[in-house]
Amino acid sequence: MGQDSGKAAGAVRATPVSRAMETIRALREELAALRGDRSVAVVGVGLRAPGGIEDLDGYWSALVSGTDAVRPIPQARRAPFGEAWDEVPHRGGFLDEVLEFDGPFFGVAPREGRSLDPQHRMLLEVVWEALDDAGIPAGRAAAAATGLYVGITGQDYREWMREGPDSYWATGNGHCFAAGRLAHTLGLTGPAMAVDTACSSSLVAVHLARQALRSGECDIAVAGGVNLVLSPHGTALAARTGALSPDGVCRPFDARANGFTRSEGCGIVVLKRLADAVRDGDRVHAVIHGSAVNHDGRASGFTAPNVLAQTRLVERALAEAGLGPADIGHVEAHGTGTPLGDPIEVEALAAALGRPGGAGAPVLLGSAKANLGHTESAAGVLGLIKAMLSLRHRAVPPVPHFTTLNPRIDLSGTGLRVPTELEPWPAGAGAYAGVSSFGMSGTNAHVVLGAPEPDPAPGAAVPVAGFEVSARTPAALRSYAGRLAARLAGIKDEEYAAFAYTVTHGRTPLAARIRVEASDRHRAAAALAAVAEGLAPPEVREVAADAAPGFADLPRRVVDLPAYPWERRRYAPFDAEHPPAG
Repeated sequence: MGQDSGKAAGAVRATPVSRAMETIRALREELAALRGDRSVAVVGVGLRAPGGIEDLDGYWSALVSGTDAVRPIPQARRAPFGEAWDEVPHRGGFLDEVLEFDGPFFGVAPREGRSLDPQHRMLLEVVWEALDDAGIPAGRAAAAATGLYVGITGQDYREWMREGPDSYWATGNGHCFAAGRLAHTLGLTGPAMAVDTACSSSLVAVHLARQALRSGECDIAVAGGVNLVLSPHGTALAARTGALSPDGVCRPFDARANGFTRSEGCGIVVLKRLADAVRDGDRVHAVIHGSAVNHDGRASGFTAPNVLAQTRLVERALAEAGLGPADIGHVEAHGTGTPLGDPIEVEALAAALGRPGGAGAPVLLGSAKANLGHTESAAGVLGLIKAMLSLRHRAVPPVPHFTTLNPRIDLSGTGLRVPTELEPWPAGAGAYAGVSSFGMSGTNAHVVLGAPEPDPAPGAAVPVAGFEVSARTPAALRSYAGRLAARLAGIKDEEYAAFAYTVTHGRTPLAARIRVEASDRHRAAAALAAVAEGLAPPEVREVAADAAPGFADLPRRVVDLPAYPWERRRYAPFDAEHPPAG
């Protein structure tokens, strides 16, 4: 009887409830595996931002130091409108020089270059840099199914036209041609489209790229946005909405918030399915686990934000990621510094992510607009890159100009907090970040981002025989050699093989090309420094432009390298050699 009782007791353990719980556990594991397959990796980044920011290190340094890059419009940028700039708010996040461009590199003739919107020119350079950062040569991107999604809103350059429209102006300024020219120049055959949802354009572009990767419509996706302020007329229209700050300062979440200031920038990310990135040995900057896009619907006004829509947006992105509110430790908010928009956004975040009673680890809020101004159609992707850097460094930068909380914002009992200095990622906080971008059109986007898995421990050192370097012209090659020599001085000996792989196989072979035979980074750096001075050291020999890349035994590992040295010249409709009509 005792033995039978034992059998009966053992049978009791498998109840309908326990079997149901086991089924639920198995389904959750399957769902987690499925979501893992649907995650998207950020494998390359390119950017331009106010304050001379052109790479990730420069961006992080500016964020950590609380830099405010807003300034009066440079004198050289006032043409052709001159005193008209004095009639509008003309402080902004202006880039240094946006009319200069390396036209010959991209096969753009001078007449075409003068008619080509500088936003399109900047996209060509920054997309190239992002592919370089990913270690994906243009030829490899062309051979794959690569999609292109470009957020772009302004068309200020049309107002520079003085001699009447021609075919170059027609194809040089339309939004569709921003994407089409990129795809044509790089030979990309996947979906190529421009996205205009106002300020949310670039983050909507990232969402569309993620969707295309998940559906199998493309295997690599290039996404982001660009914005330049080239005419006072667009600023005058924005000022009439009452959204611009009279003193040109963005103060997100602050009691003194009085609007945003217009700014310029460009951000591009290269995306792949996470499983493909791991398979291909790509370097992963961050992982996109979920994203969502919606519209405010019938709000109180056409351009007014809607708290319920924003709440649903964040909840939808979390659901896509298979995460909950407690998993989010940081939100890079839209945060324009408008008295109406900020309180509505924070109310929505509190509803979607708030900690009941304020219990648990906090959620730190940020907004890069306090540093850069509002880069409009580039703002969402620049916010995403900022969140990516926060995840990498496990810290959240301060929000400049924040001293006193906007009285319309109530953070009590929510767990939300605005950092005023660089803060380590809160202990016990969720490991993921959210990024929001809302358009004046009413179209909203939110992305949930996570850090990549830690890199595996480095194995045995890989023998390196050398590497190849190329550029379009001998002058650019010498300049690039100098940059690479300086980079070699700052890497570790065990990173030399990755350097050699990246510069040889992660870059597009160009016409001026050399092979450097050096078994260690010190000899390599000396040889490159000599090339930069116009010398011909014994370790270096020229290589035919059409020769197959050497050093095929280098294992794929991508590292940061200096950007290509563009040989820019100024292209404007009325340069000295091409004065305006009349």
